[in-house]
Amino acid sequence: MTRVRAVEPAPVRAPSRVDPTAWRATRMLGGPWGRHAAVLPWSWWTPVRWLMAMTLVTLLLGFAEKSPCTDGNWVGNKQYTHFCYSDVVPLWGDEKLDVGAVPYRDATVEYPVLTGAFLWVTADLTRGVHAIESSWSEVVVFGALTAMLLSLCALVVTAGTAGAARGRPYDAAIWALSPLLIFHAFSNWDLLAMAFTAAAMWAWAREKPVLSGVMIGLGTAAKLYPAFLLVAILILAIRTRRWGEAGLATMTAALAWLAANLPLALAYGHGWWEFYRFSIDRPTERSTVWAIVKTLLDGSAGGNDAVYWVPPGWSVALALVAALTLVAVLGLAAPVRPRLAQLAFLAVLAFLMTTKVWSPQYSLWLVPLVALARPRWRLTLIWQFVEVLVWIATLTVLLNYNAASHGISYGWLTLILLARDGLLLALAGLVVREMWNPWLDVVRVDGADDPSGGVFDGAPDYWNRLAPDESTADEVQAEARR
Repeated sequence: MTRVRAVEPAPVRAPSRVDPTAWRATRMLGGPWGRHAAVLPWSWWTPVRWLMAMTLVTLLLGFAEKSPCTDGNWVGNKQYTHFCYSDVVPLWGDEKLDVGAVPYRDATVEYPVLTGAFLWVTADLTRGVHAIESSWSEVVVFGALTAMLLSLCALVVTAGTAGAARGRPYDAAIWALSPLLIFHAFSNWDLLAMAFTAAAMWAWAREKPVLSGVMIGLGTAAKLYPAFLLVAILILAIRTRRWGEAGLATMTAALAWLAANLPLALAYGHGWWEFYRFSIDRPTERSTVWAIVKTLLDGSAGGNDAVYWVPPGWSVALALVAALTLVAVLGLAAPVRPRLAQLAFLAVLAFLMTTKVWSPQYSLWLVPLVALARPRWRLTLIWQFVEVLVWIATLTVLLNYNAASHGISYGWLTLILLARDGLLLALAGLVVREMWNPWLDVVRVDGADDPSGGVFDGAPDYWNRLAPDESTADEVQAEARR
């Protein structure tokens, strides 16, 4: 049995001193260290509070980006020409929230239960505010309240990511200053599930598996993707034989999901099941590999939009299982135990690469995970700017679909999507490379093992292929010195 010896971590180096892109950016803010870097005992400005301030600035830019569309008066395809489309505005009426309908009881909702509950609570608040101040239309109030509540969720993501980065809080600036956050903070309600996911990562890093499992379960009741954190936890449980904590997290995640879903399933079974029926019968979304391949095979990439196609459910499930199996093989075959964030990033990316619905805002899920898995700025920023191009091109395709000859064809969007997918695969490849060569990992090069790993941090690695009595941290530091 190979045990990891306790190693005194080296002082953590600030990203602005070791990351070329961060170094260049901080030159305008007082140099690589920065005039506000030293946190004095009497200073209110802790690193997390600075990150919160960064996040608020980004959210204000995001609200300004959506502001031309907030009144719902989308004459002349304004939502496409101004690139300000948000699901929040049309779903106020489409989900019958404007007439007081209760989701799942009075109207079907295309979202899981906690997202539906979020819509319902916001709609009730909207009516209360509008009764006091009626100078604004209800849809404007609904959009403003939604933005405020989602902003709170974004701040939770910031705090959770900084907390999970233990000792490297400023890695969360990759999320706090994300260009994708500007464009997609208020495109849909994804920040709700992201808040639960970040809280789950923080709780696991603090060795609270029950709380982490509850957060994963509640997050899965808002969007499916938080469940894939359990894949990463299971892989590391196999390597460390820490089955108890992994089992607790899995069990509490299932119980939390059931607690959120079972009452509605029993009371309003038809409305509750409609989300799952809709997901099964839904055609491929234009950003997915499924849509791109089918459209190219049909020879219709030059058309206004992707072809309408509902792939067999078994094929989508098989592709997902194959992708997750690959992640598991990589995680178990690595010469030293990977970090939890690395495997979580790969697992969520595997889901996005194989799903038949990849709405542009889904890419936002990856930003906090990549900030923990590979906290390097350059390629991450390039990928995010390409994602912004995907959003702009998608709206332009929709403009062409609704007003022929006023936008681009699907073929042009396909080229940008292929570039996006290539960048994500490159990021995944670099993460795998750092799993195999931990001395290239900026988190481990300073002597840390797995800051967000919780019970896995410093745990025995029964699959370790290093020499007996040699720890991961020893190897990393030795290679770094070379």
